[in-house]
Amino acid sequence: MLKLCKYLFILIFFFSIPARAQMLAPDALAKSVTDEVLTVIRADKDIQSGNQKKVLELVEAKVLPHFSFPRMTQLAMGKNWRDANADQQKRLVGEFRALLVRTYTTAFTQYKNQVVEYKPVRMAAGDTEGVVQSQIKQNSGPPVAVDYNMEKTDAGWKVYNMKIEGISLVENYRNTFNTEVQKHGVDGLIATLAQKNRSATQVTQK
Repeated sequence: MLKLCKYLFILIFFFSIPARAQMLAPDALAKSVTDEVLTVIRADKDIQSGNQKKVLELVEAKVLPHFSFPRMTQLAMGKNWRDANADQQKRLVGEFRALLVRTYTTAFTQYKNQVVEYKPVRMAAGDTEGVVQSQIKQNSGPPVAVDYNMEKTDAGWKVYNMKIEGISLVENYRNTFNTEVQKHGVDGLIATLAQKNRSATQVTQK
């Protein structure tokens, strides 16, 4: 999970997308916005210094509209999703969304002049899902492979999973969620997520 957190800033760059650009293919979209967003990050001293409140506001405004949180939550829950009723599913989506936001707001401060390169997406006409592959070229060390699983919706392309060097975000959470459900049930998992989010909120507000 630390490895996922370390490079999640690339996901943030990728999905800070102007609404007018949503009709572009996923790879073309990534290439068109990366330079613009990196320029903003380089110039924002508050974000670079770790201003969590400002980072959170930026994530809420620019990143979250490009996530499919219901699908991400369902995938993270796995077979346990069917055991949750409609109200529990709604609460799970809300808490998981908040968990991801609070967990990765610090990712903005991880940018150290890395270069991001995207590979052309292999998609057939009419495909509604695709994988955008990218590499993070670091100042030292080998490049890091980051893949984004995306689905096409009426609101544009949205991410429902990501993999860093083959490590899946939703699969990491699935293992944790399954253990919690087995021990304490769906309500126990919701309570655990809610407590983590409350604790993170308190830290951010200090």
